[in-house]
Amino acid sequence: MQYNRDIILELKQWKDKKEKKPLIILGARQIGKTTVIKDFGEEHFSNYAYFNFERRLDAHQIFEETKDPIRIIENLSLLSGQDIKANESLLILDEIQVCREAITALKYFEEEYKALHIIAAGSLLGLTLGNNSSFPVGKVEFLEMNPLSFTEYLNGIDSKNAKAYHHFINAPIGKIPDAFFNPIMEHFNNYLISGGMPEVAKTIAETKSIEKAQVIQDQILTSYQLDFAKYASNTMSARIKYIWDSLPSQLAKENKKFLYRVIKKGARAREYEEALTWLEQARLVHKVHQISKPSLPLSAYKDIGAFKIYTLDVGLLIRMAELNPKSLLVGSDLFLEFKGSLAENYVAQSLHMHLKNSIYYWTSSGIAELDFIISDGENVFPIEVKSGNSTKAKSLKVYDEKYNPKLKIRISNKNLDLKDRLLNLPIFYTDYISHFAEKCMTIVVK
Repeated sequence: MQYNRDIILELKQWKDKKEKKPLIILGARQIGKTTVIKDFGEEHFSNYAYFNFERRLDAHQIFEETKDPIRIIENLSLLSGQDIKANESLLILDEIQVCREAITALKYFEEEYKALHIIAAGSLLGLTLGNNSSFPVGKVEFLEMNPLSFTEYLNGIDSKNAKAYHHFINAPIGKIPDAFFNPIMEHFNNYLISGGMPEVAKTIAETKSIEKAQVIQDQILTSYQLDFAKYASNTMSARIKYIWDSLPSQLAKENKKFLYRVIKKGARAREYEEALTWLEQARLVHKVHQISKPSLPLSAYKDIGAFKIYTLDVGLLIRMAELNPKSLLVGSDLFLEFKGSLAENYVAQSLHMHLKNSIYYWTSSGIAELDFIISDGENVFPIEVKSGNSTKAKSLKVYDEKYNPKLKIRISNKNLDLKDRLLNLPIFYTDYISHFAEKCMTIVVK
């Protein structure tokens, strides 16, 4: 099974530019970066040459001995057995964070050899770039890659229901017939188990074995922990692991605000802030700040000391929390365990993938808390995430009475509906929240 990734369109746009720079793809380990880049090279170039700097230590020396692009390409051609040609070939430099000289060399390719297409990638590039004084600022382009979205998952697993899924995105707002709603929701529940890791999703789709998928998830989690030790000092790696291990407990709280004392007894912010930043730069967690007031620009009202932390992938969160996936698939009990944390983490994951602007959350003196606040640059949209089939929205009501927004959004397992400025968005449509918000605004502002 092959999942078509949305990032391919962005790669095509990069390739077709008249003035392009070497492209760096940022993203966590195991989200499918290498597969996507190789497939792109196979389909859109006469050939590609692939080098993984974690495995090909002999390639390091080529970049260490010279920064002349012509000599580098001559040597890489000999090493790979591929004739790397300008305008025709794609040079792929994977795990480039391991070879700082290769990162530096990108500057000279941009200045002296623009005709060659170069894509660099790495699971911990965010960390390396910030610590590389010779990084070629302004000489490269960046593209963020995320785990598999639910939309990509559904497109790959069920073309019939994917067609219906896309049909109702553009249809008038109204109830989706059960004949389509129920199977899409069933696919969504299965997606939560696999999360966004392509190999895990593929394993579940092809073998129907959650146990086999869990083995892969365990391997991914182990690779992350090995990275903690490999790319951080002993003291720092221990602190990173403490934070990482605390995430299920952080999200299990009724108030999901990140608390340092949950990490370890006596833990203080000044000791763990750098470790938390490490996880952010590694693209393993998403930070969502609290705002004091839902006014534009939202960033002006951000509280830098109050925030929630979500994992990059809800499937890994399930595994980290040691929940039984089979029990999660039974009826409306899907989100009742873990106090709705899975639903909220999924929504954070999807919003991070698809929104250009930052996301926030809002509280009101302990009376109410809205899970997310988003903006399209002109309007502010409050979002409440409801687990299971519950749609009681106390916090949304408090927010409405205080700020009277043009549109409120409730994300739940219920069907699509718009009534009294309240959009009930099925959770499987979170990928398209901007589209639905824009469509609803044309209705409610009339």
